[in-house]
Amino acid sequence: MTENFHFLVAESEGPEDREARRQSVGRSSGETYADTLRELAPGAVCDHLKPAEESSPVQRPEVLARYDAVFLCGSPLHVYEDTPETRRVLDFMRAVFASGTPSFGSCAGLQVAVAAAGGTVGPREEGNEAGFARRITPTEEGRGHPLLHGRPWAFDAPAIHSDEVKALPRGAVLLATNGASTVQAAEIRSGNGVFWGVQYHPELTLHEVSQALRRQADTLVAQRFALDLEAVEHHAVRIDALAREPDRRDLAWQLGLDRQVTDTAQRRTELRNFIRHMAEPRRARRKASEFA
Repeated sequence: MTENFHFLVAESEGPEDREARRQSVGRSSGETYADTLRELAPGAVCDHLKPAEESSPVQRPEVLARYDAVFLCGSPLHVYEDTPETRRVLDFMRAVFASGTPSFGSCAGLQVAVAAAGGTVGPREEGNEAGFARRITPTEEGRGHPLLHGRPWAFDAPAIHSDEVKALPRGAVLLATNGASTVQAAEIRSGNGVFWGVQYHPELTLHEVSQALRRQADTLVAQRFALDLEAVEHHAVRIDALAREPDRRDLAWQLGLDRQVTDTAQRRTELRNFIRHMAEPRRARRKASEFA
């Protein structure tokens, strides 16, 4: 009998943002991640940690080494700001690298790994990439990388971010890019660890995308993504309708989306690939060492 996966989910939303998200979609970013991981790997045990808010024995490399994988969630955290919260999160990521446990992150999770390994993150000059990242294109290295196995030569994905990777750390591999952000996917190696990350959100449902747009409606109007709040709401309503009926061809056409986004399995491609190629071998090695 195969033992269940043992994952650690690290979320860095502040208490107010976490509560606002729960009020909006019923769960925090970490809870979304855990639910998604349990759907991809039934029976997986998902422990939770809030490294921006707390120090814990779990954050020691020797304890992190007991996990099959660590997942870093999206967050409003700006890793280039020197605050107690960012210092704690970056220290946590360095401990993850030191532990040798494979890790995966989306959005701010990618940015945390980049900064912890010596790269640079900063605000997007053009404002948010809001709703969906368009025409993400694997690089030459990305086309042969297992993270993007199953993705076409260009695809869209849920994306909501105002910061971006400005420079990858030394030795990192750029795996995908688009016209909005140069780094859309990357592999980072630091210390004993390997991190796979994306700037977009393979863990999100379409309903979570629509609610994120609603929460950021004022910003989207200020940045001229929409003429007014009513226009943001109209856009969100169509995304919600597509979430309820993902086979609605008319809605997919109006929103400019295909099954890379509307089909749940295809939307989660990178998470599934990470579990298969990184977490599964880690679990096998961990079990073998226990019986050695």
